[in-house]
Amino acid sequence: MKQLVKPITHAVLALGLAFSANSIAAPSKILFGSCGHQDKDIPIFDTINKEQGDLFIFLGDNIYGDTNDMTVLANKYQKLGAKPGFKTLKANTPIIAMWDDHDFGQNDIGKDYPHKEQSRQIMLDFWGEPKRSPRRTRTDGIYTSYMYGEDEQTVHVIMPDLRWNRDALNHVSELEYYTKRKLNNQGPYSPTEVKGASMLGETQWQWLEHELKKPAAVKLIASSLQLLPDFTGWESWANFPEDRNRLFALIKKHQVNGVIIISGDTHWGEISKYQQNLDYPLIEMTSSGLTEKWKDVSPNKHRVGDYTHNVNYGDLSIDWQQADPAISLKLKGIDGKVIMQSAFSLSSISPYK
Repeated sequence: MKQLVKPITHAVLALGLAFSANSIAAPSKILFGSCGHQDKDIPIFDTINKEQGDLFIFLGDNIYGDTNDMTVLANKYQKLGAKPGFKTLKANTPIIAMWDDHDFGQNDIGKDYPHKEQSRQIMLDFWGEPKRSPRRTRTDGIYTSYMYGEDEQTVHVIMPDLRWNRDALNHVSELEYYTKRKLNNQGPYSPTEVKGASMLGETQWQWLEHELKKPAAVKLIASSLQLLPDFTGWESWANFPEDRNRLFALIKKHQVNGVIIISGDTHWGEISKYQQNLDYPLIEMTSSGLTEKWKDVSPNKHRVGDYTHNVNYGDLSIDWQQADPAISLKLKGIDGKVIMQSAFSLSSISPYK
């Protein structure tokens, strides 16, 4: 099946449309990562390239732009593009990408970033998005989806944009942060108390509901921010509880089978599992970062096992040859060795008939 995936051009992949059922085979190995600083060496690319994945997903913070100067932003993308490991990855593996705050524009920024239109075009130019792509002209962000495979072997990758429309974050006081939060390795944010506050906005929510209803064996939600952890104090879906609860409710309402979540942003890696008021467990692997580390890892009651603050990348592998496809989520280090993993069958996350 790999041979069927490789020849598809980056331009075709970048369209962000659901492909017809016979246009591209379902990938058996999807690699992913986030948080790579363009001013640093990224040797983990060499290990990733040895994997010969069918697809690589950049989950966000793919560069650290952090600027209001669009020339500076574009030059930072070119620094990433010039790295030999990235060139090899681009030449041999289909790539899809979403942004997070640092490549959107500034740390923890949302809808008020004044240069988001220019940033959008620079980002999409770098990743080879076609000029006529809807991602370039939508009034509410660069969200997109990709459908791979046919019949019973399909993977639907859904990539929401959590920046373009994101409402204001709810900050705790500086005193509370330094006397309580920081001591517990937690960030300065709390769930918003503003009714209707959202990261996605209503138009994107309508799109996302439509995407969830499309039939597919595996629904891979590629989120730039952590989705399942209840509260870290840093940016996450938990800061917008209406959004998070709405997603869970839609999965249940539309009886969506096969949902798996991958995420980035944190500068640490972990696996989370959540099943409250759901008909099957949601599993999330956070892979962060390709260069960035954060030693003060926050609490997460949904964490399965330990965490890592060493550089890492994710590997989602699916054995389509089995009658009940076997799925493995692995977090791997710079040497390619498995740091942590979760293995399960497709049927275990597909209770709906």
